[in-house]
Amino acid sequence: MSASTSPKASSKAKPVAIVAGVAAAAVLLGVVSYTATKPATPGASGSSSVAEVSADPAAGVYPELEAYARRDASDGLALGRADAPVVLIEYADFKCGYCGKFARDTEPVLVEKYVKNGTLRIEWRNFPIFGEESEAVARASWAAGQQGRFWEFHRAAYAEDAKEKGFGKDRLAALAKEAGVPDAARFAKDSEGAEARAAVRSDQEQGYALGASSTPSFLVNGRPIAGAQPLETFTEAIEAAAKTAKRAKTQQPATPSASASATPSSSGAGR
Repeated sequence: MSASTSPKASSKAKPVAIVAGVAAAAVLLGVVSYTATKPATPGASGSSSVAEVSADPAAGVYPELEAYARRDASDGLALGRADAPVVLIEYADFKCGYCGKFARDTEPVLVEKYVKNGTLRIEWRNFPIFGEESEAVARASWAAGQQGRFWEFHRAAYAEDAKEKGFGKDRLAALAKEAGVPDAARFAKDSEGAEARAAVRSDQEQGYALGASSTPSFLVNGRPIAGAQPLETFTEAIEAAAKTAKRAKTQQPATPSASASATPSSSGAGR
């Protein structure tokens, strides 16, 4: 789903001059930046909303954007090894229907196929763009993460028809319970605290710095992808990024061995 351009967008879109926005950068990848971030119709062929990932693993990748990956092992809103060769960053809103589609249909496949074998790390960024309830559930997800239950909360909040029930205070408490958050009082306090607000604001500002104005938006090792694209778009991007990472690793110069770096002996030379 998309939102009208926020006033913040123009003021925040400065740090990455090469990308006017995630959707705009996706156009460079061959994506027709789609209306309301609408994904391809299931089973449709030749849809213009499918990102064409080049056979060249470096095509459409902006190395500067790789720095957005935090790779913090203590990050409760991340899934997978901190040193995984590929990092998928997702900017999303719990009130976004297409974010929910990605969460239910695509993300579990990526977790099973790439996260579990150590290839992929997924880092969540709260990007609330649909008003007060979006902000509230974003803070609540962060609070759940402080007790190690972010992904369980994420699954509950993105369940089929969950957003239609709204994200009022009682509903958030129910979602936390469903997610198995152990300390309900701490959850309620953390959800309204300054730290949660600062964390959500930081994620939001990072999204605006990229020029994102719709959800979901993604970065895969510096490759922008706009919207809940078909599974193949993500698998191709992840495999291309993994290939690039593997090649870079094999091309790293080997550390000189002790014998190679030692000063040649002069014993017996002209003596």
